[in-house]
Amino acid sequence: MDEINDIYEKLGGVVSKDDFTRKVEEKVEQMSGLCDTRTAAMLVAHDLGVSDTDAEQQIQKISDITSNSGNVKLIAKVMTVYPAKEFNRNDGTVGRVANLIVADETGSIRLTLWDDRADLVKNGEIEVGQAFQIAGYVKEGYSGVEVNIGNNGVFCESDEKIEARIESKQIKDITNGMGDINLRAKVLDISDIRTFNKRDGGTGKVANLLIGDETGKIRVTLWDELTDFTQQVEIDDSVEIINAYARENNFNQQVEMQVGNRGTIKKTDEEVEFKESFTPISDIIPGESYSITGQVSGLGELREFTRDDGTENMVSNIYVSDDSGRIRIALWGEHASLVEEVDIDTNIEIIDAYSKSGFNDEIELSAGNRTRINIL
Repeated sequence: MDEINDIYEKLGGVVSKDDFTRKVEEKVEQMSGLCDTRTAAMLVAHDLGVSDTDAEQQIQKISDITSNSGNVKLIAKVMTVYPAKEFNRNDGTVGRVANLIVADETGSIRLTLWDDRADLVKNGEIEVGQAFQIAGYVKEGYSGVEVNIGNNGVFCESDEKIEARIESKQIKDITNGMGDINLRAKVLDISDIRTFNKRDGGTGKVANLLIGDETGKIRVTLWDELTDFTQQVEIDDSVEIINAYARENNFNQQVEMQVGNRGTIKKTDEEVEFKESFTPISDIIPGESYSITGQVSGLGELREFTRDDGTENMVSNIYVSDDSGRIRIALWGEHASLVEEVDIDTNIEIIDAYSKSGFNDEIELSAGNRTRINIL
């Protein structure tokens, strides 16, 4: 076996000795005796992305991996495991694929496992927190640079202690069209799960969370299976979101986050600070979402009406004043009954109401299903 030890030593620890020996034996058998053990070891090394010219390649850090890196070797910790999926190839065979997010102390990257490697996910053999030795090839994927591992790649558990780091963005830095967003935030509001009909005739589910950090707040949309998370989380819980993307809402032109089947959201024990930012009434302009605090200074009547689609709804109006001015607020739906619960001079917070030009072009706020109202 000494004849393959030198070759194994050049692999730089990307695979265990037992796995390498097994691969060599399989290669000898595949070649039906047409190659000796040393030749088989060299072929296995080549399959692992190691050749005579790059045998001394060192373990790479994730921050150094680019779309032009080619074959890479790294040791990283599993941060997220996505479900394995099957697909039909052009030749009629069925393939399998699964995705992980792995990280080291320099950053994180998507790892795509194919076929036999994907079965490790399907069979529940990969868990968050495990460290792995990895050898694969880099390419530009759907969500950016990713490392791919096929049946000839290396993916074996490592005993090395990895200090993993996933770069977390702040809410104030999120812009329309941004992808691969990771962040930690506090849950501020939770919507009900709603169902809808898809274009293909199926049924989908959607739900929303309002989350915030020390830099701001943003609405998060969860789709299909991820909507179940709203039943597992409470207001003021801290959450971690991985691999989300940002889109502008067509109704109010505000940027929101979307978490689809390539993203994850989970609770975290890490405390996240958030403090609501209130705008003076005199600073409100049309076309934005605002939070205000003040005293009730006027009360209107509760009115019921029928929408164009035949459903019933309610609306009422109140006025709120602060040191800078006074503004009318239209209360819609369940908020409308608030007019019967408050009195003049009641202290109140109106959070996330939408501003627009109303009667006589005076600016008013509209409090709909995305608005929270606190009576103090």
